[in-house]
Amino acid sequence: MTELLAPAGNIEALDAALGEGADAVYMGLKSFNARLRSSNFAWNQFEAAVQSVHRLGKKIYVTVNTVSEEHETERLYRFLNYLNKIGPDGIIVQDFGVVRMCQEFCPNLELHASTQMNVESAAAANLLSREGLKRVVVARELGLEEIKQIKSKTNAEIEMFVHGALCVSESGLCLFSSYLGGKSANRGMCTQACRRLYNAEIPGNLSTGYYFSPCDLELIGQVPELMQAGVDSFKIEGRMKSAEYVGAVTAAYRYVMDHWETDRKGAIAEGRRILSTDFARSKTDYWYGFKTVEEGVEEAGAKILNPKQAGGTGIYLGKLSLLRPASAEEKQQAANIAVESEKATDIQMAVISGGDYDPDPGDSIRLHKQDDSGRESHKVRVVTVDEKDQRWVDVPNGFVKGDSVYLLQTKSMSKRYKRVLPSDLSQFRKQPGPERLPVLDLTPVDKNGLSWFPEGLYVGVSTIADAHLMGPLHPVRVIVELNCETAYDLLVKDKPEKPVLPYSKKMVIISLDPYVPEGSEPQLEETLEKLVEKGYTTFVVNNLAHINILKGKKGVHMIAGQYLYTFNKWAVSFLENQNIMAVIPPAENSERNLNDTFETENERSRVLVSVFSYPVLFRMRFKLPKDYDFTYFSDKERMGFKVNSTDDGSFVMPEAPFSLLDKMDSLKTKGWKRQLIDFSKTKVTKGDIRGLLNLLQNHGYVDGCSRFNWKDGFYNPEKMEAYQAANARRELEEAEGINGRKPRYGKPGKGKGKGGKPRRR
Repeated sequence: MTELLAPAGNIEALDAALGEGADAVYMGLKSFNARLRSSNFAWNQFEAAVQSVHRLGKKIYVTVNTVSEEHETERLYRFLNYLNKIGPDGIIVQDFGVVRMCQEFCPNLELHASTQMNVESAAAANLLSREGLKRVVVARELGLEEIKQIKSKTNAEIEMFVHGALCVSESGLCLFSSYLGGKSANRGMCTQACRRLYNAEIPGNLSTGYYFSPCDLELIGQVPELMQAGVDSFKIEGRMKSAEYVGAVTAAYRYVMDHWETDRKGAIAEGRRILSTDFARSKTDYWYGFKTVEEGVEEAGAKILNPKQAGGTGIYLGKLSLLRPASAEEKQQAANIAVESEKATDIQMAVISGGDYDPDPGDSIRLHKQDDSGRESHKVRVVTVDEKDQRWVDVPNGFVKGDSVYLLQTKSMSKRYKRVLPSDLSQFRKQPGPERLPVLDLTPVDKNGLSWFPEGLYVGVSTIADAHLMGPLHPVRVIVELNCETAYDLLVKDKPEKPVLPYSKKMVIISLDPYVPEGSEPQLEETLEKLVEKGYTTFVVNNLAHINILKGKKGVHMIAGQYLYTFNKWAVSFLENQNIMAVIPPAENSERNLNDTFETENERSRVLVSVFSYPVLFRMRFKLPKDYDFTYFSDKERMGFKVNSTDDGSFVMPEAPFSLLDKMDSLKTKGWKRQLIDFSKTKVTKGDIRGLLNLLQNHGYVDGCSRFNWKDGFYNPEKMEAYQAANARRELEEAEGINGRKPRYGKPGKGKGKGGKPRRR
């Protein structure tokens, strides 16, 4: 029987989900989960939730679906030990390091692969199943036939999203938010850059639109087919949504799941009626209804994208026309009505003008700043009418005149649910302990163990024509991206008497696309088989399916690409167990974390460091709609981007490159002696190569280039708060004329160990 799995972003949503018949809930705690901006659960609340949910005969899963840097692994280890003691029914994971730690220390924790792990084929699911994962949450950009095929070819349980917000990017592969300021989607801090307003350079004109803002997913009509296909769990997205939303959506899917066999048409109609009070983004069934993968690639973009949709949301209510501070009485009234997860007193009062509906207490609204710099959902609690008959509504602080307001849900959706947690939580006192993470040393590289992976300069290209231009750079290896065009060239055009490339096959590395949907996996397997037969033996693998296909093939070498995220030693160790000894670090990695992960010269001999690239910020499994007649676009900060729409999908990249060309010599002295200049997804000219040679000879800095996260690392809210507090103290001291000694900063110590296995400190 298919499980109905609902989000519990806070206590009220937990009550609503179980009150409306969810079989299971998923939630996050205060760290290591991909919705850090939701309320999440405190330690005692979580412990009580596990006990209470189990007493109801239901299941509870915990999201641990972010990547962790090396310095965070001990805290992660303590967190996993804590979860092991509390006993949830499973944890949802992305980081291979979490999988490896659980295999070593918490084998009783049931593991589910997050959609962030980018699983969209039976090949990937089967590899994870062999590694002990019980369930995979498949990527959202899959069709019904693909899901049927995956289910028929794997022993792993299949969980899939059926309702809620979509990512325009292929699952787990978005770097846009991280690129704009270190707020990584892989760290639970996505700023939804896809939903922003952009200026597009259309021939003869400049147009604006929400060009990459996706509609919301709704598969209520496909429930019968998916249940017949054997899907094990239907997942509702929404850990940042209100309890009313969670309750209504759970009720709709519960009804259809329970009644479709006796009255299919009537059950679906009733389910849609229950959902009709959701005024959020327009809905789509996305990849459903296409007869072939090719048809999906051509048409899915038009089904998911709505450039007139304001990031967002709901029925337009108007703009904020008047504002005033909330009175003490109004703040108290809001506090009396608010539930635990709401900030009741952080409000101001506003008059909303220009719409056809006046929100009432209990309605949910969403406010959009007019410069598109921020959005926030809010439940109305206080409405007052003054002597001028002006209607004042409470709204969050931080919004100003001219900001837009939308209706998300009406009070009629509100419902009281039986409380799941006990009122007294004093008996629940468990927290992560002081355990020390055993030292892990990576497997040493034998003298000739990586003879196929020499020191020197590597170059990456997306076309055979570009590969021909690389000669002046004298690369030790040329990495050729496998795509529709190069696959034809390498397999059809390449003849012994007239090779298509001016390099020996030993010098050529084939780079594989990180998205491997079930509909394309058989063709990929056949292509790789032919490439190996023709003498290509080294591959950059970017998906677990690649490993499953290539593992065990005689004479084949694999390099873990940047999309097999290696942010810590434990993730590297997981890949070692797949016979992968060489890696390309993730594009959003920092120098500090790279140094921490690969500490010794021997370890660094396995790493190919990117020193120049145009990183793909997000990847879409479809061509852009035909009316998207532009290549270049920019945001409100005038940062420029380009989009490339091809038969292999669409790709968004920055106009300015990521570059460490001026630091290449310094990197070499630190042991990073294998360096990559990557022109993937970029057309190369002879002039580009001449300019690059000049930069290399003069150790030049590329004007306007990005360092991505290389210098500053991921955005860290704790560090930012400490930095702001320090600045405030300094300003206060300066204002008061206080002179003091300058602070001294030291470097934290860290232990090292020797050996090939984890051991206790």
